[in-house]
Amino acid sequence: MRFAFFGDVVGRAGRKAVTNHVPRLREDLKLDAVVVNAENMAGGFGVTRATCDNLFDAGVDVLTLGNHSFDNPAGISVIDNDERLLRPCNYPKGQVPGRGSGLYEIENYRLLVINVMGRVFMEALDDPFIAVRSELDAAPLGMVADAVIVDIHAEATSEKQAMGYFCDGDASLVVGTHTHTPTADARILPGGTAFQTDAGMCGDYNSIIGMESGEPLRRFTTRMRGGRFQPAGGEATLCGVFVETDNQTGHALRVESIRIGGQLARQIPIL
Repeated sequence: MRFAFFGDVVGRAGRKAVTNHVPRLREDLKLDAVVVNAENMAGGFGVTRATCDNLFDAGVDVLTLGNHSFDNPAGISVIDNDERLLRPCNYPKGQVPGRGSGLYEIENYRLLVINVMGRVFMEALDDPFIAVRSELDAAPLGMVADAVIVDIHAEATSEKQAMGYFCDGDASLVVGTHTHTPTADARILPGGTAFQTDAGMCGDYNSIIGMESGEPLRRFTTRMRGGRFQPAGGEATLCGVFVETDNQTGHALRVESIRIGGQLARQIPIL
């Protein structure tokens, strides 16, 4: 199986990068599935029905979220009713809308996607490791699921890497989101799980993590809020990870970073 995961989509510029590049990438890389983290998609905070449909129409199969999941009230009903949209699985069970994982039939494959949020320097949700283990055990790789993607939305690189080793052998890909900066450590762990500490964002890198620089700079230098963060509107870089798996085991055979457009150096896997 071949699939791609793309990091946090920030605002209109990020959505445009996905809609411009994903259809061509699906064809050129012969992708069976595309998963995208969308928690900053609607004005930088949360999602709406229209923004989700925009990405689904472009060929995205599943959207994941994170700490901004419920920031936009217009997106809460979408989270609750659209099974293609996942919020972190370690929100208190039975207490919040939506779901934290999904098993999807895509191109004759069964793809399990798990969204989880870290707790180091983040909001204190339930234990992410216990939550992920429960989801993995419910649809084991190579038995129920042909491939498994775990999106760990977290601040600390150590926590993301710990999740990678915790899932090693039981997931096809563990990939970090949230810090909006792609890391240079894409690799296959000893048990066969592809890993990258952070996929990076789909957003304008002439910015401060996707936001126009004025307000973040004001807050850092004066410790005063001067207004609302606004997504930067220049050409975005599409950032993500390409993975090819063994159809028998679901383990990764290949993992490479993807970067297209905008400010960052271009990198596209070659088949």
